[in-house]
Order: sequence, then structure tokens, then C-alpha cells
Amino acid sequence: MKHHLNTLFVTIQGAYLAKDGQAVDVRVDHESRLRVPIHNLGGIVCFGQVSASPQLMGMCAESGVAMTFLTEHGRFMARVSGFTPGNVLLRREQYRRADDSEMTLAITRNIVSAKIANSRTVLLRSIRDYPQSEGRSELEAAASCLARDGLQARRSLELDQLRGIEGNSASTYFSVFDHLITDRRNGFTFSARSRRPPLDAVNALLSFLYSMLAHDARAACEAAGLDAAVGYLHRDRPGRPGLALDLMEEFRSFLADRLALSLINLKQIRAQGFTTTESGGVVMNDATRKIVLTAYQERKQETLMHPFLGEKTTVGLFIHLQARLLARHLRGDLDAYPPFIWK
Repeated sequence: MKHHLNTLFVTIQGAYLAKDGQAVDVRVDHESRLRVPIHNLGGIVCFGQVSASPQLMGMCAESGVAMTFLTEHGRFMARVSGFTPGNVLLRREQYRRADDSEMTLAITRNIVSAKIANSRTVLLRSIRDYPQSEGRSELEAAASCLARDGLQARRSLELDQLRGIEGNSASTYFSVFDHLITDRRNGFTFSARSRRPPLDAVNALLSFLYSMLAHDARAACEAAGLDAAVGYLHRDRPGRPGLALDLMEEFRSFLADRLALSLINLKQIRAQGFTTTESGGVVMNDATRKIVLTAYQERKQETLMHPFLGEKTTVGLFIHLQARLLARHLRGDLDAYPPFIWK
């Protein structure tokens, strides 16, 4: 259980939330583990097999405290709330800023800068961990390019220019991604990013991890009361969760890319676990998919210090905290959106 940004995150499987006077009582095996006054909360997020009493739901509805239920893996299921004019105001402000080019640029600039910084950190960590790598010079050159891109992104005055910088930085990053694979005998190689469909095993792995990350980002938007469809870097398109895609940009390299490299370099998965379909796309088999899913959930349970809040929490809650920090910025509680920058 974690209490961040006036939000109670309940992750203990089998937990039961009950009303105790004007407080939320979190019980595990009929034993009270945490008691939080309702007036100290802005929301409750429950992961997996967490239940709540009708009396508590009623008190939360009357107090304007939304309860969100997600699967254990973070997929959005439902949100229980009463009359919540605050969410209406939050979404109206979200839409208003999406229609304002200067406000959109301010948010997008921070998102893109963080994405570039986190990608650069992945390269620098590889240089540090494998100083004798054959691709060291290429990695150093790419890291220098990303440093310049990050500076340009922070100074960008136009949204189209910022998108161009983001695209160039992604191209630079993936141009040296193959050098991050340390054991060539495992059968994994990477030449370029391919998406629909992925044309090799590494791209198939990345696409699968990005898909799970997108689900988590969408759930985080819903839990925070934001409209996952209205983004800033990713503009409106029917069926596309633009804001969820915005939020996940900061976590692509930190969570998905690093996990993919760990699975490959530590030989937790094999190239034989992927097959090529008749259309030319590459897919992973069920056994490999199970390994990847388990590793992803284990990675999200790791505990790290959140760089902005200065509090330790699980990696899986980071994207939820970022959604709530964005909501605070939109409400006017924060002057700027503080992106997640891995240090």
C-alpha cells in the first residue's frame, strides 16, 4: 500500500477496504493494516483482488473520492464515483490546453525532453557497464547527439519542430540499439525499428512490451480522471489513446527497452521462441510470452525513488504518479508538468 499525491494505492492481493467512521480502513486477513481519514484522500486505486464495502463506496461518492479498480497487471476495469464536478473541470482544462498551441508546446516540450534524456541514460549505462564493448564509440557518439537533441527540445518554439527533434532522436537511439545486445550467440540482432508488423524478434519483443506499457498508461489516465484520448504530442485520432501514448514516452526506454535488453542479454528468452508468419511478421510463442509477462510484472514491483516526489515506490506506480502530476498541473497546482527523468 502506498499513499502518494492524496491518492491511496492498494496493491496487496486479498485486501478489503471498509468504512470506519470517517476513515478508510484497509484490512488484510481481517487485520487492520492502514487507516486514512477520508478528507485526506483525493482518490483510491485498487490493483487486482481488492474489494470494498458498499458503505465505503457510498462515503467515497459523497466525499468526491473516486475509487478505481484495475487488474493486478494494471489494466483498467472500472471507476466508481459520485457527482464529480472536479473531473469535468479537469477534462475541460485538458481539452482547452490541447486546443492552445502554446500550452500544448509547454507540456510536450517536457515530455519529449524527458524521453530523450531517458534514452540517453540507457546508452550511458551500457557504456559504463560494458566499457570494452565493440560499439563503445558509436554509443558515445549517439549519446552526444541525444544530449544536443535534448537541449534543442527544451528550447523548441514550435510543435512541428519539436516533433522533428523527437523523431531524429529516436532514429539516433535505434541506430545503435544493436550495440546494446551483448551476446550475439543468442541469435538476436537489430537493424532498424519495424512496427506493423515487427520484422524480427527484437522488434516483436519491443512491440509487445510497448503494448503493455500503453495499457498501463491508459489505465493511469482513467484513474486520474483524465481523458486518455486527448493528448498533446499525439494529436486526436479516432481510436487512439493520445494522452496515454504521451505519458508512455517517458517510460519506453526506462521500462520497456531495458527489460527487453535484460531478457536477451541474460538469456531468459531465446530466438527460437519467435516465429515468422506468412505475412513476414514475427511473433513470440506462448512460452516466451509467459516469460516476458512475468518479467514485466516483476520489474514493476521493483522499488525506486521517484525523482520529483523524492519518495520510494514501485516502478509500476510511476506512470500513475505522472498522470496525477499532469492532472495537478492542469488544475493549476503546479506551474509546469514535471516529467519522469531517470537518474
